[in-house]
Amino acid sequence: MATAMIMHEAGGPQVLRPETVTVGEPGPGQVRLKQTAIGVNFHDIYVRSGLYQTLTLPGIPGLEAAGVVEAVGEGVTAFAAGDRVAYTSGNYGAYADQRLIDAGRLVRLPDDIDDVLVAGMMVRGLTARILLTDVFPVREGSVILVQAAAGGVGQLLCQWARHLGATVIGTVGSQDKAERARRHGCHHVILYREQNVVDTVKQLTDGRGVHVAYDSVGKDTFYDSLACLAPRGHLVNFGQSSGPVEPLAMPRLAAGSFTVVRPMLGHYTADPADRDAAADAFFQALRDGILTPDDPVRYALQDVGQAHDDMEARRTHGAVVLMP
Repeated sequence: MATAMIMHEAGGPQVLRPETVTVGEPGPGQVRLKQTAIGVNFHDIYVRSGLYQTLTLPGIPGLEAAGVVEAVGEGVTAFAAGDRVAYTSGNYGAYADQRLIDAGRLVRLPDDIDDVLVAGMMVRGLTARILLTDVFPVREGSVILVQAAAGGVGQLLCQWARHLGATVIGTVGSQDKAERARRHGCHHVILYREQNVVDTVKQLTDGRGVHVAYDSVGKDTFYDSLACLAPRGHLVNFGQSSGPVEPLAMPRLAAGSFTVVRPMLGHYTADPADRDAAADAFFQALRDGILTPDDPVRYALQDVGQAHDDMEARRTHGAVVLMP
């Protein structure tokens, strides 16, 4: 038996309620996992609220976690009981202290990588790596804008991009977050409540704009991000924490021969070899000190509603994890 946070309908944080569920033995190709830490993402909030209707109800949300393999099903040879693993899963189900999962979703955790840290950062870490290499190859001399630079993915983008030789401009909403963004790689920080983002970016770039803007905020920032681009610049919209983006009139892209992309992590990690390569790069960046994320903010599993509430109110920064 296991405890899972189940939602029967979309709504506020209160729709997530603990229930006892039967896990059972793993079937062919599956493992039974005892979860040690579970990541919380804005995607989970969108699912819970009904903005994303991608979870069959009643259902268990959650996309990522770390844990220890308890048992393996028929045909599983890559893992054995006692192995430490982590995963991201498009099939949800992470908000539980035990679960069954396809072994093909798992990534083995190196001994020197902390499971609590990784549990709240697998999605973020893989996302950052893919955004900086596959979606737009950031290199020495690139000038980039990161909206919400003190956020979970934002911190990783800033640090990693700086290591790659980019000039990093980040936007934040407070002085406290500005200090955090500078500590995590930003060369320039814009306080968007006090400064005009577009004007300041143009000033910082001698009027040229940035090669790429990474925007996870969506509605409130998308068109400012577009206006910050240099000719032939790229806008990467990979989230919508402020709400969905209003429809884009394609002629607006002609102003600078701009491109816009809305990448989804699952499309870039569908091939296990691609996923494992991204995970290995992420783990190595942690190991080498390229990425030095803040300690995750921890909540008990049954306090997931409070975690969602705090994330939506911007009372958290960096990774958020649930502890079963």
